[in-house]
Amino acid sequence: MVLLVDADIKTRGVREWKGVHVFHFFLSVCSQKLRIFLNLKGVPWRSHPVDLFRNENLSEWFLGINPRGLVPVLVHDGAVHIESNDIIAYLEKTFPQPRLIPAGHENEVASLLHYEDDLHADIRTLSFRFVFAPPKPPKSADDLKKYVAGSGTVQGKKDVQIEKQIDFWKRFADKGVSDEDARASAARLRGLFDDLEQKLARHPYVLGDELSVLDIAWFIYVYRLTLAAYPFARLHPRVSAWFTKLMARPEFAREVALPPDISARFEATRNAQASAGKSLEMVAGL
Repeated sequence: MVLLVDADIKTRGVREWKGVHVFHFFLSVCSQKLRIFLNLKGVPWRSHPVDLFRNENLSEWFLGINPRGLVPVLVHDGAVHIESNDIIAYLEKTFPQPRLIPAGHENEVASLLHYEDDLHADIRTLSFRFVFAPPKPPKSADDLKKYVAGSGTVQGKKDVQIEKQIDFWKRFADKGVSDEDARASAARLRGLFDDLEQKLARHPYVLGDELSVLDIAWFIYVYRLTLAAYPFARLHPRVSAWFTKLMARPEFAREVALPPDISARFEATRNAQASAGKSLEMVAGL
């Protein structure tokens, strides 16, 4: 559990906040996952948007709440929690009904969520190549200096996660996402979606007959890859049908809805890539 200690929190005002507060970004997969979880739980929460496009996560004020500069962040009665899966585990214990981690599956879910966390790099790789396709690196050298300078401690210690974040942005600035990187990420994800396809052949949901937090996690990843034109209906028809069923629920749909200008931009990116023979399906040989 990544709960910040008092000395980690430099933006002191949040220590006085009461209730459930969430810092999030509308396009962040981890933010979307947490928002859907809260919707299904019926937990009232106060929204604090952080615009990652404008690098608001690198402001001194936000780094004083989360030294890692990432979203989402939960502030509950003045306590600051970071890392989405830790936040979800905490909220499941704090607001136990309705259950989204089935009894007897706690260790299995924790293990699977940790593994799912490791796949975030593959999702980010494909997102920046086939969805966002920014015309220039999102983080400049000055931004990264601000990141290093503003980052503080996590649980009283220098945070090693910062180096991983900075390394990604430097590599992206230097060479972007190569075809080889895209193929490797797509191959790993395809294997996992093949496994999910088999699970959904036996049960309506990932863990069986009841909706769980794992359905939320995989829903978000499927959604992100639909924006990259991954061919789910052809390669994983049961996954596609399961996704359509969940998308029909407002608790899911409203948290992934795109503003019209963003939707148009992503569509234009997909069309341009397809015309150039550089779509995800073409590059990865799906």
